[in-house]
Parts: sequence; C-alpha cells; structure tokens
Amino acid sequence: MSSEQSVRHFRWDDMPIEQVKEGLGRRLVTGERMMLAHIYLDKGSVVPLHSHDNEQLTYVLEGALHFWIGEDESEEVVVRAGEVLHIPSWVPHKAVALEDTLDVDVFCPPRQDWLDGTDAYLR
Repeated sequence: MSSEQSVRHFRWDDMPIEQVKEGLGRRLVTGERMMLAHIYLDKGSVVPLHSHDNEQLTYVLEGALHFWIGEDESEEVVVRAGEVLHIPSWVPHKAVALEDTLDVDVFCPPRQDWLDGTDAYLR
C-alpha cells in the first residue's frame, strides 16, 4: 500500500504555543485542506470582529466564549465547555473569553493568514 502523502502524528503537549498577543495563544495542525487549532484564551481576552472565507467550527473544551455574530453584532451566543459553534464563510464574528478557555477551532480551507502571519486583526 503506497500513498502520495505521509501520515503525520502530533502530540499537543510536544508543540510550542505561539503567543499571538497577551492572553491569547495557539497551536496549529495543518493539512492540505483543513486546519485544526488549539486556542488558549485568558479570561477577558478579545478576538475582534472579523470574517473570513474559511468555514469554522469552534468546540470549547474548557471555559466559555461569548460571541457576537453579524456586522452589527446583533446576535449573541455563549458557547460553553462541550458545545460547538458553526460559523459559515464570511459571517462576521467577535468573541470574548468569559473565563480561562481552551477551544478547538477547525477551518476549511486552512487559515493562510495564520500561517503567513498576516492576521493583524488578531495581534
């Protein structure tokens, strides 16, 4: 059995945390067509309003995130441990950590701005 691509195995604890800004860090695993990220947010950390082509699933493992959805931020939802939020492409959203939070974000396609460091909105 042969494969064009290699299977890769990752251990989160062996990967360094990229400190994006005070109170927000991340670890990334990227494939050809998807990205998986551990996002570490201190209580009060803010992810500013933004949107992107990438479809997103946010799965909160620990803590809670308060999201504002839409350009006018008119829809609000709190996502707690064990809950998942699906954000379609180009839907504006922002979030604040209500407590120290670990979430898993899945993106399709991968976030090129995260890979090449052009994610200024977040820094």
